[in-house]
Amino acid sequence: MSLSFFKGTIFLSISVLGIVGNIFIFLNYMHMFKSTKKKSIHIIFIHLAFTNIIMLLLKVIPKTLAAFGMENFLEDIGCMIFVYLERVTRGLSICTSSLLTLVQAITISPRDSVWRKLKIQSAWHILPLLLFFWIISSLISMNLLYHIKNISSMNTSQISKQDNYCYFVPDNLIMRWSFLALMVLRDAVFQGIMGVASGYMVFLLHKHHQRVLYLQNSNFLYKTSPEMKAAHSVLLLMLCFLFIYWTECILSLPFNSFLENNSMMKNIQEYLRIGYAILSPFMMIPKDSNLTGCWHSH
Repeated sequence: MSLSFFKGTIFLSISVLGIVGNIFIFLNYMHMFKSTKKKSIHIIFIHLAFTNIIMLLLKVIPKTLAAFGMENFLEDIGCMIFVYLERVTRGLSICTSSLLTLVQAITISPRDSVWRKLKIQSAWHILPLLLFFWIISSLISMNLLYHIKNISSMNTSQISKQDNYCYFVPDNLIMRWSFLALMVLRDAVFQGIMGVASGYMVFLLHKHHQRVLYLQNSNFLYKTSPEMKAAHSVLLLMLCFLFIYWTECILSLPFNSFLENNSMMKNIQEYLRIGYAILSPFMMIPKDSNLTGCWHSH
């Protein structure tokens, strides 16, 4: 058994696990959205799961087939579509996760809080925001449409031995840094929103915890609200996202500078890029009683 086949098997196994988990989240929140009171957060979870499914499929299909030595089925336009949409969905994951944190922080904020003024009145009002995320993520990744090529269209001297069908052809430095700056700006803005909203949720959860302790010591029965339970789940999701995102960023610095041909480092980066999409559904299921009950019934 070759090393490439072994790596392809592992990559396929964990990716399929993530796809199944996200499909489960997607279908269950779709059912909840149709059968219960429509909530903004349900639409966000549906969009996040959908984004994760597309990202994993775009990542796993060409990479796994290449690792298994399958015939190169992608032309230049196929590579362009796969890599471009993968980058777009990665951006959507950041934007959607940030929106999820903000909406949850607003949901659990006190009635007299300034945050309540930001509350979205109707679940359908969230759709223009999601459309805006698609637009900015699509525009920021536009340069990939001109610089992604299929391995078959390149000279063998230009190709390093990698288990992939698609390659990035270096472009104009000014153009590359311009799009990179826009991508960094987008990530910084949305992670800033995520950080502020997460910090506010930590503050509210701390106050809630103190109140619970006080009531328990006073012999009052106190039941944690579903909103507070959801806040714990969202906060855990955001910590997972930030850990994976910044770990990948830190590893990419030595990788790009000194370890360009280090296959182990490249594999770690590949797993980190899909880590959040794979882990997120399994972090959400135990925290949501509706999802847990449905999972056990299946």
